[in-house]
Amino acid sequence: MPVSPTVAEAAVPATHARSLSRTVSLYVALMKPGILTLLLVTTLGAMFVAQDGVPPLSLVLITMLGGTLIAGGANVLNCYIDRDIDRKMHRTKKRGTASGEIPAMNALIFGLALTIAAFLMLGFGANWLAAGLALAGNVFYVVIYTYYLKRRTPQNIVIGGAAGAFPPLVGWAAVTGNLSVAAFIMFAIVYYWTPPHFWALALLKQGEYGRADVPMLPNVAGEDETRRQMMLYTVLLSAVSILLVPFGFSYIYFGSALVLDAVFLFYAFELLRKPNKALARQTFFYSMWYIFLLFAAMVADVLILG
Repeated sequence: MPVSPTVAEAAVPATHARSLSRTVSLYVALMKPGILTLLLVTTLGAMFVAQDGVPPLSLVLITMLGGTLIAGGANVLNCYIDRDIDRKMHRTKKRGTASGEIPAMNALIFGLALTIAAFLMLGFGANWLAAGLALAGNVFYVVIYTYYLKRRTPQNIVIGGAAGAFPPLVGWAAVTGNLSVAAFIMFAIVYYWTPPHFWALALLKQGEYGRADVPMLPNVAGEDETRRQMMLYTVLLSAVSILLVPFGFSYIYFGSALVLDAVFLFYAFELLRKPNKALARQTFFYSMWYIFLLFAAMVADVLILG
């Protein structure tokens, strides 16, 4: 039975709408929203601490939007560079750049456009120090980590982890126009948090990294050495997190940091003592809650105790 013109005409916009929705979702996925959430938590936390209270709403919105765009731009450029190895890993093979649904040149232009727009937004809306720090984090992640380190050394996460530690500096600079020791300690917290966080994932995805020829620590040095390194960096992270206490923090942050550190150390020690995939998975997910709750404790301390 022939389809009436009315039904056929109605089907065309619906098909276009689904196609547009699919395209938008593919581009948004390249920005890696899950990773952006953690980066923005550290940016916002640093802003509250730097302000010693609630920062101006307009500044928060500008900084968070700029941070989203510049980190998203870095992630898109990461997907552009890694599109060949992303095809070899189950968790990344559906990315638009890996599947071919997003042309490589389109991804490159999109990533650069996000980066430039964010840099200008932060520069004019906050200050140029914040904009410069955000751009430095973007370049470090794309060039130093993704392009140079990731495929060459098992220390890729250790060195490249500095890129993910820039957001607290950006948040602090956006509020104050300068940097302080406390801001650099926040940077160090994220820096030392990164290896145990990502190595827990690497223990779970060791086979995928092997197929993609990415020299993650478990593939190069073995699982036992990876767990020892995780324990070491968790100890360092715990020590650095306490270093923040003399810089205006009280018992809310101090107590929270002690508890959060104790749990993280427990997971790292248990993983070292009786290794298994389930415990590695628990450690990975706890590490995400750790960074969120630690920065939330900073904010709570500032807001409640001033």
